[in-house]
Amino acid sequence: MANEIQRTLVLFKPDAVQRGVVGEILSRFERVGLKIVATKMISPDEDHYRKHYEDIGKMISRRGEHAFDVTMKLMVSGPVIAIVFEGVEAIALVRKLVGATEPKSADPGTIRGDYSHMSFGYADSQEKGIPNLIHASGDEADAEQEIAHWFAESEIYEYEKPSDKFIR
Repeated sequence: MANEIQRTLVLFKPDAVQRGVVGEILSRFERVGLKIVATKMISPDEDHYRKHYEDIGKMISRRGEHAFDVTMKLMVSGPVIAIVFEGVEAIALVRKLVGATEPKSADPGTIRGDYSHMSFGYADSQEKGIPNLIHASGDEADAEQEIAHWFAESEIYEYEKPSDKFIR
């Protein structure tokens, strides 16, 4: 719901981890006032990603089996860093910071606009998943399901930060 404190899932995909830009990108989320309430590095198997991308995200239904297969190949190519951010209207804020899914179309100033550039057409011609650095929950329902899929309740922390009075 708008106008409230929300939690959202962000995955730093294998291309972000392997390029060594996680710290730079992470600082952008923190600078805007989002609070990390859960984080871990993990190398999920294909079953974990199938639940994430199809059972929750309906990727095959929306984009087809081929798009799912090339995304799967990219995602299992290395570890990811999963983070739950918390903040005022965090889901929309994170989506705005991340930018358009296709890096070529992402505005300058967004994470994808500043750190990636590939088009869907080029990725398709190379039979590869689009290296767009980040996954961000699309809406409240996705965020709730994705967080529960990636984190146990015991891995999510409640704590106060001195800056909360300025950003909440």
